[in-house]
Amino acid sequence: MKFSHLFFSDSPDVKWKLVKQMGINNAIAKLAPELTGKLPPWDLETLKSSKALFEEHGFQLIGLEGDQMDMSRIKLGQEGRDKDIQQYCQMLENMGELGIELLCYNFMVTGWYRSQTDIKERGGALVTRFNYQEAQRLHNPLGIEISASQVFDNYAYFIEKVMPVAESAGVKMAFHPDDPPVSPLQGIGRAFIHANAIRRALALSDSPSHGLTFCQGTYTTMQENVAALLEEWRYQIFFLHIRDIRGNAKDFHETFHDNGPTDMAAMLNLYKAIGFEGPLRSDHVPTMAGEENRQPGYGMQGNLFGIGYLKGLMEALEIPFQ
Repeated sequence: MKFSHLFFSDSPDVKWKLVKQMGINNAIAKLAPELTGKLPPWDLETLKSSKALFEEHGFQLIGLEGDQMDMSRIKLGQEGRDKDIQQYCQMLENMGELGIELLCYNFMVTGWYRSQTDIKERGGALVTRFNYQEAQRLHNPLGIEISASQVFDNYAYFIEKVMPVAESAGVKMAFHPDDPPVSPLQGIGRAFIHANAIRRALALSDSPSHGLTFCQGTYTTMQENVAALLEEWRYQIFFLHIRDIRGNAKDFHETFHDNGPTDMAAMLNLYKAIGFEGPLRSDHVPTMAGEENRQPGYGMQGNLFGIGYLKGLMEALEIPFQ
C-alpha cells in the first residue's frame, strides 16, 4: 500500500516539510483555481508546473482529489455543461500525458457538509459533527432544488462522456460516495447515500477506469457491512480514505483513528486480504492543541497522529507499505 497526503494547492509551506518528515512521498492534490490562483488543470502548462513543483520538494504527484474546477453546471445538468465536460476531458488527457493516474471525484452538488466543526473529542481536540435536523433548519445554499434522481441522471450523462477519455488516458476515476449519506440535504438531492446507489453507479460503465474511492468512514456512517463491500468491490477499489465516526447517518461525529468503534487493525487486515496495493490516506482528523481550526478535519497535528498510528498498525500486522 502507498501512503499519500492530500495537499490543498501547490504552495510549499511547513506542512510540506512535515509530510516529508512522516516519510510520505506520494502527493494527492486539489488544484482548483480558488486555491492556486492559477488556471484549472485543464490547462496543460499549469498542471505541468504544479507537478514539477511537487517533484522539486521530493513528492510524486500521483493523483488529484475533489472538484478541480467549477462543476456546478455538470452536477445540476444546466446549460453549458457540455463545455465544462469538454474541459474536464482535457484535464483527464493532461493527467494521462503527465503520468498522474488517479482522480478521486464525487458528485455531491454542495460538497461534504457538517453542521458543527468544533465538537470536543478526547482531551478537548475539536472534531466535526453532522446532525440532520440542525442541517435542515439552515438555508438552501443554492436557492434551487434538485432531486436525487435528477442528480443520478446528470451523473450518468457525465460518465458516458468522460469515462472513455479517462480509459484512453490511463486515468483511474475513483468515485467517492456522498458525505453525509442523507438526502435531501437543504433541498439538494444526494444520489449516492448507500451501497445500492454505488452499485447503480458502477453499473453505468464496465471501463477499467471506473472504480471507487473506498471512504471507510462514509460507508461506516451508512451502517453498511464494510467487510462484505470490500470483498464485493475488491477489484474496483482504487483509493482508500481511512477515518472513523460515532453515530449514524443522521447524527454522528468524527473521532481519532484509535478511539472510534471500528477495529482498525481488523480493517487493515481486510485491505491486505483483498490484495489492495494502491494509495491510501488518513482522512478527516481532529484539530489538536496548539493549532487553529481553520480547516476542520485537516489539521496537521491530527494527521501526524493518524498517519503514525496507521503506520504502526501496519508494521505490527506485517502489511507492506511505502
